[in-house]
Amino acid sequence: MTISPSKLLSFEEFIDWLADNSGKRYELHDGIIVEMSQPSGKHEKVTGFLVGEISVEHKRLKLPYFIPKTVLVKPPNKSSGYFPDVVLINDTNLHNEPLWENESTVTQSASIPLIIEVVSTNWEDDYYTKFGNYQAMKIPEYWIVDHAGLGGRKFIGNPKQPTFFVCELIDDEYQMTSFRGDDRIISSAFPQLNLTAQQIFDAVVSTTHH
Repeated sequence: MTISPSKLLSFEEFIDWLADNSGKRYELHDGIIVEMSQPSGKHEKVTGFLVGEISVEHKRLKLPYFIPKTVLVKPPNKSSGYFPDVVLINDTNLHNEPLWENESTVTQSASIPLIIEVVSTNWEDDYYTKFGNYQAMKIPEYWIVDHAGLGGRKFIGNPKQPTFFVCELIDDEYQMTSFRGDDRIISSAFPQLNLTAQQIFDAVVSTTHH
């Protein structure tokens, strides 16, 4: 749902507005406040499963990463701010982030080795809007998890089927690779990750795998 103030908001005005409108989730899309719908139980299960898998892997590799509960991602020079489903933060770059300390907001690709969106009914945001902005920010890797097969047919086929995408930044553009069924996820962020697309999709009914 779009909230309609009398004018487009800057990011700073959005931050101030958020302080008085807690309790629901909102994003800023090009100056327009958008209320985020409450995610489904399946959406939350997939998100929680991925957080667990990635946490195990970055700890195993002793990387200086963590996954915050809520963090805003702001594309530079845009009146936008997103709350990704999962964002992996590189702790060693946060001292360079001007908005981190007071607003838990990141703006630099060096702070974000990986970002993940689990597709909901507003699938266009993940496949188009956020795809474009995360690419422009030069975030090195972006995963789109379409566990319910909601996206456009040009992405997930006809008939539609659950699909997992790794978008890897190569020469400043995302190259999308799709994974389905027993395809093992190939990720530059975590090259040794032992996970298939089906294990992720199965997380909605079970959290056991391997």
